[in-house]
Amino acid sequence: MKIPKWKHNLITGYQNFRAKPYKRHKDLYEEVGKYGQHPDVMVIACSDSRVNPSAIFNAHPGEIFVLRNVANIVPPYDPSAGYHGTSSAIEFAVKALNVDAIVVMGHESCGGVTAYLNGVGAEDKKQECEHSFLDSWIQILDTAHEKLLETDAENAGCQRQMEYAGVRQSLVNLMGFPFVEKAVIAGNLSLLGTYFSIIEGRLLFANKDGIFEEVPTHRSKVADK
Repeated sequence: MKIPKWKHNLITGYQNFRAKPYKRHKDLYEEVGKYGQHPDVMVIACSDSRVNPSAIFNAHPGEIFVLRNVANIVPPYDPSAGYHGTSSAIEFAVKALNVDAIVVMGHESCGGVTAYLNGVGAEDKKQECEHSFLDSWIQILDTAHEKLLETDAENAGCQRQMEYAGVRQSLVNLMGFPFVEKAVIAGNLSLLGTYFSIIEGRLLFANKDGIFEEVPTHRSKVADK
């Protein structure tokens, strides 16, 4: 029986991994496998297949703790019963791994943001009986959109501005977690908003005012000293 293309690609990818990256870093894999992970940074990124935090930051196994979900959203703190996958990962990173920083990374052409701007719960969806997990999830962006309407109504429907706004709101939501707030106030944890341009391969960091500024693509001799 012919192997499906997707399965063939998985097998080939694994074989290439074994032949090159794993072979090159075999000792590292053994070390982190035996003695556990000690990442300095948690990255909350989108599930988008075009945005790989480990590749973007050239990180080796054990260097960054990555959480990915649709539209890189940090939900508001909610201690009620339920399945809180994102919140539990944040708690694990802060309380168990003691990371130094949490980075929220938005990106260009985000499908989750596009879905939000195109209208959550459109008429055709309302007629469906099946619950939409996606609609419920991206509605978390409502607060970010409301703030964008207040500060920049003219660009409230702009894809990129909404992507930026989503990152800024996720940082605000992070501070709503008591253990995050406590660690930040104590100086043990830093929060950073970032944005990745897929088309240009460029990374931006948000400054203290929430404005995204491009990170240099080349090392500075002064910074290296």
